[in-house]
Amino acid sequence: MARNIEMTMVWQDNILKNFDKACNSYNSEATIQDLIAKQLAKECFNHQIPPGLWLDLGTGTGLLADALEKLNKDQSVIRVDGSLMMLKHHSKDHSVRLWDLNLGLPNISEPPVLIASSFALHWLNNPQARLQEWFSVLKPGGLLALALPVHGSFPEWHQAAALSNVQCTAMDFPSQQAIINTFPVECIRYQKTEKITQSANGVTPLLKPFIKIGAQATHHKPLKISEWRRLQKAWRVSEKTSKNQLTWLIQLVLAQK
Repeated sequence: MARNIEMTMVWQDNILKNFDKACNSYNSEATIQDLIAKQLAKECFNHQIPPGLWLDLGTGTGLLADALEKLNKDQSVIRVDGSLMMLKHHSKDHSVRLWDLNLGLPNISEPPVLIASSFALHWLNNPQARLQEWFSVLKPGGLLALALPVHGSFPEWHQAAALSNVQCTAMDFPSQQAIINTFPVECIRYQKTEKITQSANGVTPLLKPFIKIGAQATHHKPLKISEWRRLQKAWRVSEKTSKNQLTWLIQLVLAQK
């Protein structure tokens, strides 16, 4: 048990260090994250959330909070993250909170009417427990808006690893059903799975952005150079584009308490 706790602490420490280091390059490289943040913010806007306490959990550099505030001119969003360097990229007029979401929620003055989170939940130790907690603290009628990559992402990577007989070092994501099952069926107001495929001349341009945005942490051991070469060789090229591809499955959910 003690060893498991120690390994979890090291894992979380590595995640925060990676995001701290990536703070300056994140916005220029996080094209998918930016796209999804704007889409999630638009769905929130369509549901006409009332004024009150709005939270962006795992805000990073604030892509989601910025998108929410742009669409809701008179509403401010409290931005919560465990990376100090990421929070330093927010302007001084924004409300930020440095907080490890694995510890639960920070002290808040009132039940929130919106808890939003994009590309953050899967980095936490127990995603479903955290999600249940977030939903439980909402004000009655409040909305939880969530976006994250889910199981089934990166099929090209998994296939190449199997073909080359090397370990797939891609992160393991929660399943779509596990996320949906967190909420009572009658509380789901919106759900959609976005499929986004990136293309590039070579495998390295597909995977290098993970480091640029601080998302390279994995529970798997890094590949040896020989294994990496085999993986690249086994990564299939699209017949349509003659390029290597990487496909994301991203789940968007809005649930109302």
